[in-house]
Amino acid sequence: MRAETGVDAASVTEAPALDPPPPEVLAVDGLDAYFGAARVVREVSFAVKSGQVTAIIGPSGCGKSTLLRCLNRMHETVPGARVEGEVRFQGKDIYEAAVSAIGVRRHIGMVFQRPTPFPTMSIRDNVAAGLKVLPRSERPSRRDTDAVVERALRRAALWQEVHDRLGANATALSGGQQQRLCVARALATSPTVLLLDEPTASLDPISTQRIEELVYELRSEVTIIIVTHNMQQAARISDRTAFMLSGELVEYAPTNVLFTTPRDPRTDAYVTGRFG
Repeated sequence: MRAETGVDAASVTEAPALDPPPPEVLAVDGLDAYFGAARVVREVSFAVKSGQVTAIIGPSGCGKSTLLRCLNRMHETVPGARVEGEVRFQGKDIYEAAVSAIGVRRHIGMVFQRPTPFPTMSIRDNVAAGLKVLPRSERPSRRDTDAVVERALRRAALWQEVHDRLGANATALSGGQQQRLCVARALATSPTVLLLDEPTASLDPISTQRIEELVYELRSEVTIIIVTHNMQQAARISDRTAFMLSGELVEYAPTNVLFTTPRDPRTDAYVTGRFG
């Protein structure tokens, strides 16, 4: 005879299923980066989840920008530079011999510290520049290219400011507009990951705010990794933060944890301003 529980089975509701954690879109494993014989990034390992913003902080010269350039094979464009270890994008090592560096950069875009519009090109052609490296079979028609350019400029929060002068030279734009143009150029190839190397370092406070707002808005569409020397910026816009020192990854944690209860005393000393 079954024991009475006193509970009506019909009234029991199951706990809602938890959403699965976002997948790893990028995983770095035992990464070393060299300039000639000098090892400037040492045994770095971490993983980035899809749809998150990850900040990389640390003092000048700690290797954070070099690490960022390793994530889409830009480091190897420097004479004498090389990488050891693995960088896996969606499970595949981007440094395998059969993997195209150009193909990697299509899916892992990058925006540099200083705005880098192509000075001989119009606003439209700057945004469309990345489409020209696509395989011929994948290049859009001119009409489709116009649609891609508009969408990229809208995603970069620049369309309303330039839609009536797409044929103008890109260097006529302000510094902040040029940086958002570079973001639009990177977005035109629909990357999965966007790397930002101190994108607001040379901008005024208003332009900096626009870029930060843009990062926040884009997080639902693209995974972002940003190098920044501004700890307040990292705290404002990132989900996770990595702290680097002397080429090593000292600590990697949710941003609120790293800034309030870091595990490593070196992290605590840096985020509280005792050095750096």
